[in-house]
Amino acid sequence: MPCSGGLVFVNFHVLVLLFVTLVWGATFPVLKLATAHLSGVEVSALRFLIAALCMAPLAWRAPRRTWADGALLGALVLVSYVAQAFGLEFISSNRSAFLTSLNVLMVPLLGIAFGARPSLLVLGCAVLACGGIGLMSWEGGADLVADAATVFGALAYALYVIFLSQWSSRHVTRQLAATQIVWMALLGTLWMVFDAQGTDKLSTLVARVDGPRLAGLAYLGIVATAGMLFLQALAQRHVSANKAALVYAMEPVFAALFSWLWLAEVLTLQAAVGGALVVFAVVLSDWKGSKQPA
Repeated sequence: MPCSGGLVFVNFHVLVLLFVTLVWGATFPVLKLATAHLSGVEVSALRFLIAALCMAPLAWRAPRRTWADGALLGALVLVSYVAQAFGLEFISSNRSAFLTSLNVLMVPLLGIAFGARPSLLVLGCAVLACGGIGLMSWEGGADLVADAATVFGALAYALYVIFLSQWSSRHVTRQLAATQIVWMALLGTLWMVFDAQGTDKLSTLVARVDGPRLAGLAYLGIVATAGMLFLQALAQRHVSANKAALVYAMEPVFAALFSWLWLAEVLTLQAAVGGALVVFAVVLSDWKGSKQPA
């Protein structure tokens, strides 16, 4: 029975990450609506401030080492979220979701920097994913700057997944999640103020955050940021970076579903084939890697 119990234990944490991915998938339509009147920096800063209000009591007694690790993790998440939100100002949520999913492929590839040797399978999947992105880029909604920003955000998040799997076991989960969020709120607010210099963005901010957008920011801050970063830190104590990345490959699938339900977005056949190639490459590359140590 010990083996059976261990299997249930592992599957539980994988299911937790799958739920996290489901919630993330639902953020793409919300972000798309929010960025209609708010910049990517403003959306990110406001969602982090809301999340920080929820998590501040947990961060208060965190040790110095947790604050230090939380600073780097929070900075990586901040960069990835701002880059993603900026990209959503110019491209569809479906397109953003597929480009963001590249972080799943980047996790094993970044292992090179840590002394790992990627297999031919991983390299082949990288080529396949690039081909899929090429097909998606020929879609009418392509934007070179927005696409590049979204891919850069995916890179930052891939680093976050790797470091979180390595560091989460040496911290109290709630304190690590809380310090990350507080750092994200502080850095995001500074970024928003700096970005608003010479404009009227700050003076018009309250007027631009109406009822529906405030509800969306509350969802992004309380549920998608505070709640999911806590669950992610909890689950990745027991799940390797490669296996977690495999679960995160479901994010664009959920995002496409919610975008279809809420925004009535559609994919052309060419874009759908490209997206399918990206998802297939991501899953195939991590299928073998998920059986190896992080």
